[in-house]
Amino acid sequence: MQTTNLLIRKRITGLFLIAGGMFLILIVRLGWLQLVEGDRLRQEALEVRMRDVPVEAKRGTIFDRNGQELVTSVSVDSAYAFPPQIEDKRAAADNIALALGMDKEDVYKKLTQNVGFVWLKRRIDYQSSQNLKALDLSGVELVEENQRFYRQENLAAHVLGFAGDDNQGLTGLESVYDNELKGTPGRIVIEKDAVGNNIPQALHQFIPPVPGNNLVLTIDQTIQFFVERELDKIVEQHHPKLAVIIVMDPKTGEILAMGNRPTFNPGDWRNYPQDVWDHNPSIYYNYEPGSTFKIITAAAALEEGAVRTSDTFFDPGYIKVADRVIHCWYDGGHGSQTFEEVVQNSCNPGFVTVGLNLGKEKFYKYINAFGLGDKTSICLPGEAVGIQIPENEATDLNIATMSIGQSIAVTPIQLITAASAVANGGLLLKPTLVKAVTDVNGKVVKEFKPEPVRQVISNNTAQTLMGLLKNVVLKGSGRNAFVDGYGAAGKTGTAQVVERGGYADGKYVASFMGFAPADDPQLACLVMVAEPQGGNYYGSQVAAPVFKAIASDTLRYMKVPERPALEKPNSPFIFEEPKLKTTVPSVVNYPLEDAKKVLNNSGLAVQVQGEGNIVYKQVPNGGAEVLSGTTVILNLNPPEAVPADQVTVPDLKGLTIKEAGGILEKLGLHLNPAGSGIAVGQKEAPGARVPKGTTITVDFQPQELHD
Repeated sequence: MQTTNLLIRKRITGLFLIAGGMFLILIVRLGWLQLVEGDRLRQEALEVRMRDVPVEAKRGTIFDRNGQELVTSVSVDSAYAFPPQIEDKRAAADNIALALGMDKEDVYKKLTQNVGFVWLKRRIDYQSSQNLKALDLSGVELVEENQRFYRQENLAAHVLGFAGDDNQGLTGLESVYDNELKGTPGRIVIEKDAVGNNIPQALHQFIPPVPGNNLVLTIDQTIQFFVERELDKIVEQHHPKLAVIIVMDPKTGEILAMGNRPTFNPGDWRNYPQDVWDHNPSIYYNYEPGSTFKIITAAAALEEGAVRTSDTFFDPGYIKVADRVIHCWYDGGHGSQTFEEVVQNSCNPGFVTVGLNLGKEKFYKYINAFGLGDKTSICLPGEAVGIQIPENEATDLNIATMSIGQSIAVTPIQLITAASAVANGGLLLKPTLVKAVTDVNGKVVKEFKPEPVRQVISNNTAQTLMGLLKNVVLKGSGRNAFVDGYGAAGKTGTAQVVERGGYADGKYVASFMGFAPADDPQLACLVMVAEPQGGNYYGSQVAAPVFKAIASDTLRYMKVPERPALEKPNSPFIFEEPKLKTTVPSVVNYPLEDAKKVLNNSGLAVQVQGEGNIVYKQVPNGGAEVLSGTTVILNLNPPEAVPADQVTVPDLKGLTIKEAGGILEKLGLHLNPAGSGIAVGQKEAPGARVPKGTTITVDFQPQELHD
């Protein structure tokens, strides 16, 4: 009996100890949860019963220099849902889709996601918002957001850029100044129970967003309108690959207008090709500037004393450098002339002589001093740097061609920035697009003032060169840029387009770099038109009149006083291409449209006889020497029946790989290119008949420099 009682007591004691141990563990665990994990668990519990709806901040407004709104934000509704609160998701999806104009299945997928919150549709119109409210669906609500509104559609589109759905800047100034514009988002906090139902007298907290700051640009909306108007005219008249116009205040570096074609509407950017809105040609497009670069050559030579305005030159129509002959644009040359006349006449041999006299070291010194070897650091994304031959690799031939604006590539913003230093007394300034950042009350938060980079040339040199450039407009190739009542100074440019292997036949860049008024420049303007169509591609004819129109309207808008009794040019400048001898290309067996294109690019007219799509005969024959402008008669009547399964091989000499491949493809043949550049020979002889599908081997070699 005693043994039994002892055993019972031991069991009770053991049970008590176990219970006590478990109780101690519970106390420790409770203490750990309360003291160590308490804050975290309280936050998690809060998050479980709280629904957090983000509220966008109003994005800042972008103004022009005169306070005109260019971009603002307008209030719109966005629809969202709490999927756990929606019981009949299929019925809800059908009703929501009808109200918002959405696909039913897309809405259903959103509502069946295993998430607590989902956007249904952002930035809906007023009627859709009213339709959704009328449904009064539990778990479906609206929140006010902001939508970017570009007041003038495509005005300065590449400069302004655009913002995305989440209030973030994606391109242009919207991207660069995103932190200043976007503000701080707010929140709507709503308390729910464990299953997501509303709680009577629940906590509803609104944390208001903080609006973003505003931008005040250097752009003038009215001057930008002038630029956009002229760009539209360029497209209508010349159908170029692209066109750029930049207007700058040469005394401050402020950009007054910057426009491009093709362009886009920032408010509807998704409906435009990416290659249109992704790059800004004004700061991205590299091109050989041609004669507009002679401004830099002349500035360097005058500053270094390598030439004086009274120095004399003789132009026989060409100059030989190394093994190349560089021709003057004027057939037969300008004869004896001073350097003043060399600039006025844009004489290639004269500038080549000046560049060689200046020397490689000094020439590169000024290329770099004018900022043509670096980015300008303008406040836009995607700026490209110019292309130049490394100084240690440059030859005399390179210096010669660079002196006339070949063998060197610049961007439009680089060129106008460099040239403006000549107009303001020799000081290179950083180009600017933003004058100030202001808060919602208009108070200036940050101000941007003109940024001098370096003094490139002396004031005396700048004044001398401005006098020479004034003569270009008064007496030379720039006469079509003369601005009535103000005069102008500047330089025309016509340059071939560089493609793989050399210069592309029939592709040019027409440009004019000018300043007005001539005696005290208030504006600098660069007009650049790449690959104009229709046969007129000279800077004097395509670009100079555009400068005149913009400068005339801008100076009157700025209320710049006119100059009385101003000397005017005697007559407009009309450039007639000299009738030079040319070799007729052989286009027999070419498709008709390709034959026309090849002959037109060689400066020849075309007359067609017969019906069909293949050229079987031509007069004059290929290889004949004729004057440019001569008419070539193409006969489409086959001399004899050609078997349907055979093709006559055309002569592909002088074509690029792309051109040769295109022609062969149309004939049912294939191209096997050997080398790169321009076709110089082919394995299958012209005129030979081969089965369709035959591969034609063509030898290609790099094209020599076109002077």
